[in-house]
Amino acid sequence: MRLPVSRAMEVCPVEVAVSVLGGTWKLTLVKHLLTGTRRFNELGRLVPLANTKTLTRQLRELEEDGIIQRTVYPEVPPRVEYALTELGRSLEPIVNAMDTWGASFAQQHRSSA
Repeated sequence: MRLPVSRAMEVCPVEVAVSVLGGTWKLTLVKHLLTGTRRFNELGRLVPLANTKTLTRQLRELEEDGIIQRTVYPEVPPRVEYALTELGRSLEPIVNAMDTWGASFAQQHRSSA
């Protein structure tokens, strides 16, 4: 378990969730993986503002926390695929609720601008 997650466990469950899912692009990556397995470059195209280093770090942390599974195929060139684990799939209602809330928030702010 990553140190930030174990520290958050000493505080409260909300902090655990923030520790696991808080981070640049993590929830967006989970959202895109809800529709199925993706390759690294595919995720990069879906999240164009994320640089390669950040994307790699966030995917590694999600893997370490058991949210995603990384599969490397013994091919040349190597093929790497990312998919949600069962634990990752359990985030679907949360991610969908946040997506709906975010769209509503954005719409309200576009209307008032």
